[in-house]
Amino acid sequence: MNFQKLLQPVPAHAKFELPGWHVWCGSMTRDEAGRYYLIYSRWPEAVGFESWVTHSELACAVADSPLGPFQHVSQLWDSHTSTDPSGHQVSHNPVIVQHQGRYYLYYMGTHGPDFDMDSPAEETTWWAYRNNQRIHVAVADHPLGPWERQARPLLEVSPGSWDGLVTNNPTACATPDGRFLMMYKGVAEGPPPKGGAVNAGIAIADHPRGPFRKTDKPTISNPTNDWAVEDPCVWWQADHEQFYALIKDFQGYFTGAKRGSIALFQSADGLKWQPAPSPLALDLTLRWADGTSQSMLRLERPQVLLNAAGKPEALICAVLERADSRAYNVQIPLQAAP
Repeated sequence: MNFQKLLQPVPAHAKFELPGWHVWCGSMTRDEAGRYYLIYSRWPEAVGFESWVTHSELACAVADSPLGPFQHVSQLWDSHTSTDPSGHQVSHNPVIVQHQGRYYLYYMGTHGPDFDMDSPAEETTWWAYRNNQRIHVAVADHPLGPWERQARPLLEVSPGSWDGLVTNNPTACATPDGRFLMMYKGVAEGPPPKGGAVNAGIAIADHPRGPFRKTDKPTISNPTNDWAVEDPCVWWQADHEQFYALIKDFQGYFTGAKRGSIALFQSADGLKWQPAPSPLALDLTLRWADGTSQSMLRLERPQVLLNAAGKPEALICAVLERADSRAYNVQIPLQAAP
């Protein structure tokens, strides 16, 4: 698959933003009535872009088309209160998966010291929240909830292993044999506060709620740089008999393009992954439907919406135009994949 050839110009209405909020991490699904639901992360614009680590919450927007326009509906839950059953204070990185009539929402939850939520956190507090990031799951019968959450993380760290400090960036899909495959980002233990290498790995479960069994080693690593990849999106495409994954290429090692471009990987079994023959899926440029092109500071968190035939229909990405911009999401239409 050459993913770049699927990308179509983005209509103006296929942009979701909220005044006063940074918007990030969009993941989309549809209900039985055919309405589309964008589950996304948001945090107050006033505390700055980097405060996603300490201030993020999950919310939902609704539209009649995968391209929008989307309208914000509600916050999913309030992580910033002591009533949260998981014990975490921040929710981020949502990925929603529909399976056998239910909706499974994989996300990153974290916690840390109390601080003034009306302001950015101090550096030591920021890193405490980052290093407590763990993968969680919530379950509902409808994308608007109510969501049932768990008291413990779905995927904990494994001390001494490649993901000994942090687990986050979950993405999951059903496999042809009826199991569930998760690809996620792990951070190894290392010198504080950043820790060690950042790579992607695989975990397998018999049910979307787990328990997930990890593979021993990371699946995608950059041999030239410890900070390899993040933000995966994985899916099974039956007509190709392949698993595919889009993932942020920190250094441009796999794509041969700009740092932070999006790479396409593929796998026959979901365990052994390699770059696709055309590995560059998306650089940092958006093509708008009015004929203009725009280079972005950050264009990441790729998430694919599959149509009823199980083929990519839209690509949801998070956008930061400049360091001082308000972040938003776009829904990029995709040409039907051959």
